[in-house]
Parts: sequence; C-alpha cells; structure tokens
Amino acid sequence: MAGSGAPKAFPVSWDQFHRDARALAWRLSGQGQWQAIVAITRGGLVPAAIVARELGIRLIETVCVASYHDYKSQSELKVIKEVSPNLIHLAGGDGAGILIIDDLVDTGKTAKVVRDMMPKAHFATVYAKPMGRPLVDTFITEVSQDTWIYFPWDMGLTFQPPIKEGETG
Repeated sequence: MAGSGAPKAFPVSWDQFHRDARALAWRLSGQGQWQAIVAITRGGLVPAAIVARELGIRLIETVCVASYHDYKSQSELKVIKEVSPNLIHLAGGDGAGILIIDDLVDTGKTAKVVRDMMPKAHFATVYAKPMGRPLVDTFITEVSQDTWIYFPWDMGLTFQPPIKEGETG
C-alpha cells in the first residue's frame, strides 16, 4: 500500500477522541483566561463541548463554514453563520480571550477564514496536518497531509482492513 498514492487511514474511536480532546483542554488550561469558545461546525462541536466542560467555560458560540465543490473544481468556502457581533465586541473586536476550537486543521482554508474574523483569538485543534498547522496555536497530534482521519461520529462498527494488503491474520 505504501507508495500507492492511496490516503492513509487513521480511525479514531470515541475513547481516543475523548482522551485527545481532554489533552487539548489540559494544554490550554494554563494559557489564558478564556471568555468564550467559538466552535467551528460541525467538527468542532464535540471537542468544544469537552474543552468547555474541562475549563469551566459557559459561553459557547459557533461559526459555520461550508465547502462547496464539484469534483472538477477546487472547493469554495462560504460562511453560512458568522460569530455573534456581541461576542466579537466582548472580545475587543479582535477575538482576544476567545478560544476557537475545531477537530482538525487540514489545508488551513477554513482556519484562515475564521482566523481573519478574530485575529487575536487562540486557535486550537485536536489534530493538525502540515499545510494547516501554521494557522493554529495549539494542537495535540499531527498527521501527514495524505492521512484521512475517520472521526467516531462518521463511523459504524465495521471491519478494518489491515494496513498491509493481503494480511488477514
């Protein structure tokens, strides 16, 4: 399989994701007095709930960014729900004291759109890929750009083929 150009599979169980999101909260705990969390939907909702619980943050907002594409053209990002102007005002207009949470930074396109809304916010993700990594302040695990992360909310209980083709036990 190595060198075949196929993406690497990285399945993440609920237990592992919970541990990784708690590790993110632990890492963030000494970095500031956070006024609020902005979760990037949809992937940021679960880690935002875990981080909010662990750090005692009650004010949680969402920003909704959708990627539209057909399979011939590069995707275009569209903000379908912005952060509340009241929250931006609370954060001095630039996001200071705000935690932005997402599950993953991949190419960094979504991260750049959200970072531009709140340039002084602290951007944290559970997982990071090399192209998007420079846009986040804190993350837990870096995976290669050609790795496809299978999040627990996207999976059912099914057989996983071995990494090396032809190996079945």
